[in-house]
Amino acid sequence: MNTALPPAPVTTLADPDTPFAVVDVHKALRNIERLARRADQLGVTLRPHVKTAKSLDIAALIHGGAPCPVTVSTLAEAEAFADGGYTDITYAVGIDPHKLPRVIALLRRGVTLRVLLDSREQAAFVADAAREAGLAVPAQIEIDCDGHRGGLKANAPGLVDIGRILHEAGCLDGVLTHAGESYFAYTPEDQRLAAKNERDTAVAAAERLRAAGLPVGTVSVGSTPTAHAAEDLTGVTELRAGNYVFFDLVMAGLGVCRVEDLALSVVVTVIGHRPEYGWIVTDGGWMAMSRDRGTAGQAQDQGYGLVLDLAGNPIPNLVMSAASQEHGTLTARDGADLPDLPVGTRLRILPNHACATAAQHRDYHVIDSTRPTDPAPTIQANWERITGW
Repeated sequence: MNTALPPAPVTTLADPDTPFAVVDVHKALRNIERLARRADQLGVTLRPHVKTAKSLDIAALIHGGAPCPVTVSTLAEAEAFADGGYTDITYAVGIDPHKLPRVIALLRRGVTLRVLLDSREQAAFVADAAREAGLAVPAQIEIDCDGHRGGLKANAPGLVDIGRILHEAGCLDGVLTHAGESYFAYTPEDQRLAAKNERDTAVAAAERLRAAGLPVGTVSVGSTPTAHAAEDLTGVTELRAGNYVFFDLVMAGLGVCRVEDLALSVVVTVIGHRPEYGWIVTDGGWMAMSRDRGTAGQAQDQGYGLVLDLAGNPIPNLVMSAASQEHGTLTARDGADLPDLPVGTRLRILPNHACATAAQHRDYHVIDSTRPTDPAPTIQANWERITGW
């Protein structure tokens, strides 16, 4: 007797309730391979930042399914990746005392979890916690390379003192910097200079510590723009980036990628029209796309996102120009005519900031743009839906 189950029905982007997030696995893999090649050429370890997708399934694409060194932005991410078999994790947000018990719990599980700090106060409580726990809490000193956020300048008077506090407790792991201002570097030359400054600053800080007799094992740099622009990473041990797996309109606006490289989109449905205002209304507002307006300062403001048809073809001159919580407003640029998009039409929106948009969704449907899209892209049965958090 044949007891085989009937084949699962084929589902497409026309089937799930909207709004929902979509990952094009072909584009994601192409983006991943691009930066992997560059890291190999530069002779550094690539430590991807998994805050963008927050997904073990997406992370598995990066290193052929095997756990690799990763960067996280929350301890929840660190714990989830530790549960998934990842044992080499950098928590790249400044540490505070309240979080140290969770850090130590992960260390006791055999996870190498590095913490980040930029003050004597933080170094002291990390050192005290390490001594009390009877184990090293590996810590990296955050270096400020461009005034974007936290960190010490490479020539800061307190740098060596912080290093010594950590070293005496067996906790000094190295230095880390992030060229956040590279997200405003609008030319290839500006991005190249940002990458050089990032590298030079981190190496200078490491050399100051070494000159004081302190060991520096890790010199960590990275942002998506500088990772793609760096020409020489001599003295650097690892490169961090996260946005590059999906890319987004900000990165396309900087020229780091093309719009065609964007692997993340959000499917929405047309639910109304306001012809008196020149509006098409969808069911995808800022709860689906986020409030990020990162392209507003670029040469081309993309509103809340660019509009594609369901197959992934750009709809000329149509942009998501406004958003309330659950409603998106589409308008035409430069006086162009609105396309005829009846109620019920499904569209895809490309995001300004992939990290912010991905954070609005608990899972992704997966398509492969190299496969036929008639009548709509097929959701890949072997992926169906992959989980984020």
